[in-house]
Amino acid sequence: MAESRLIGSYPVIGIRPTIDGRRGVLKVRESLEEQTMNMAKSAAKLFEENIRYSNGEPVKVVIADTTIGRVAESAACADKFRKEGVDITVTVTPCWCYGSETMDMDPQTIKAVWGFNGTERPGAVYLASVLATHAQKGLPAFGIYGHDVCEADDTSIPADVEEKLLRFGRAAVAAASMRGKSYLQIGSICMGIGGSIIDSDFIES
Repeated sequence: MAESRLIGSYPVIGIRPTIDGRRGVLKVRESLEEQTMNMAKSAAKLFEENIRYSNGEPVKVVIADTTIGRVAESAACADKFRKEGVDITVTVTPCWCYGSETMDMDPQTIKAVWGFNGTERPGAVYLASVLATHAQKGLPAFGIYGHDVCEADDTSIPADVEEKLLRFGRAAVAAASMRGKSYLQIGSICMGIGGSIIDSDFIES
């Protein structure tokens, strides 16, 4: 691998499999556990196989230990992600979930939400709801939804969703890698000549 000139560690992508937390007679949550975790595994595999850091190594991806249906599980996921150095989160779900209980509220992470377009419990409702909640709280999030309806047990990622996930992943890794870094004289004064000052606000934005 190429020698890394980056001071500090590379950003990690964290996958958050969110789920309908209702248990009981209907066994709603129980019926969705495998499907939800499979979405997380598919997304992780896609990132690991297609996104690399500037030194050529594959991106590191971690998945929450359990699906996230309630506040306690969301907190446990956040704690794990802090220990793993996660800077980017992708929340995935095939169903309705309790939005403000399951969303990523860390203001420092770069966020995306993938709602599965399925035959049985389309993730569109949760996607619209949780993106609205993100907007209310001033937390930018990138929404991902497929054009075509898929079978509930389909573990493959549609081509358009794959493209959106990878576009987000690559942009997020680049942005997180550059966050807080110094790039020598970019945006400064060359040889003390005031007329050659580059506006630092423009470069940073």
